[in-house]
Amino acid sequence: MTENVTGCNCCEELTEQEMLEQLDGLIADYLDKPGGLIPALQIAQSRFGYLSESILKQISSRFNKSYSEVASVVGFYSFFSTVPRGRYVVRVCLGTACYVRGGKEVLSSLKKELGIDVGETTEDRQFSLDVGRCYGACGLAPVIMINDDVHQRIKPTRLGELLKAYADGQIEEPCTTDEMGDAG
Repeated sequence: MTENVTGCNCCEELTEQEMLEQLDGLIADYLDKPGGLIPALQIAQSRFGYLSESILKQISSRFNKSYSEVASVVGFYSFFSTVPRGRYVVRVCLGTACYVRGGKEVLSSLKKELGIDVGETTEDRQFSLDVGRCYGACGLAPVIMINDDVHQRIKPTRLGELLKAYADGQIEEPCTTDEMGDAG
């Protein structure tokens, strides 16, 4: 059985086999470079939205590493995900300044608004919810990030309209296949 998965969630729907076929081309430049594994994993996750078991197996094979070694690298870094993520990853800062200035209330409001808990994704795969420990905007606390967009001085009462703007496409993330950023 072949399941359909969505790449970066704004690109075409791909089967698992199509993802594996694209993977070699995406990581080819990193195969012989020292330290190339992590950039290859980042590129694969950026393109496909997460790192499935079959993707990890193919990467481990191409890098001549054991599956357990590659899986342990993925497990060590919190920015890698082995489960499908939402099109928009919402990260709530719970560093000291954000926590003191209402980050906990923002998180509670997001859980209620999205109907999910931390580490989960909405059924429509629009949003995933995570927490972080500092986004470097302490003077603007509380802060959330939605993908790479930083939103400051967040009020729990305004979260609904912010999420709706993303869901309705009023705020759109660019879709690239070579982006090195954290996709979740």
